[in-house]
Amino acid sequence: MTESLSTLTRRTLDDFVASLPPDQQRTVAEAFADLLASEVAAGAIGVGDEAPDFSLPGVRGDTFNLGTRIEEGPVVLSFYRGSWCPFCNLELKALQASLPDIRACGASLVAVSPELPDNTLGHAERLALDFDLLTDGGNQVADRYGLVMTVPERLRPLYLQWGIDLPAANGDDSHQLPVPATYVIDTQRVVRAAHVEKDYTRRMEPEAILDALRAL
Repeated sequence: MTESLSTLTRRTLDDFVASLPPDQQRTVAEAFADLLASEVAAGAIGVGDEAPDFSLPGVRGDTFNLGTRIEEGPVVLSFYRGSWCPFCNLELKALQASLPDIRACGASLVAVSPELPDNTLGHAERLALDFDLLTDGGNQVADRYGLVMTVPERLRPLYLQWGIDLPAANGDDSHQLPVPATYVIDTQRVVRAAHVEKDYTRRMEPEAILDALRAL
């Protein structure tokens, strides 16, 4: 039996935390607890809301417009943090595996991150991702969806130690990221299913996405 996405992400988290020295474990745990207790994403777009329209550049040189794509069928819209995030990579691979079923429902799949196009394109090629990947410079679209969070200052030196240079990856020094979120949007641009989670290790299961699409 194929493991669920939640099982894979939980094991990845446990392995990562176990690899850290005790002082880093404490820093991560404290920052994580603060995030979960915060009001981050409290006003995020949810089920029944109209999905804000947007246009963003694709990493392959095209331009994606939600309103135009909706005319062709429902859209599955996923916001992810970046190619450096192991939980995002597990999600992207799971979405790729489900892409034939998503398309069989007449829907499109698009994933959005603030990462610069060159970084995202190379990553897409390595993972053999065959769906739209968009660059949301400055998290402008994520902000309209109510999803923006800021990496705490105490975590930034650790990110660098782990090889994660957010200013270099995103082209700005804001240290802002989207809260991971997945939306199933119908042809009237209404959100019919949503998964918005401050716990960035938890993502919408592909089967839940397909259930929402089949219910349209």
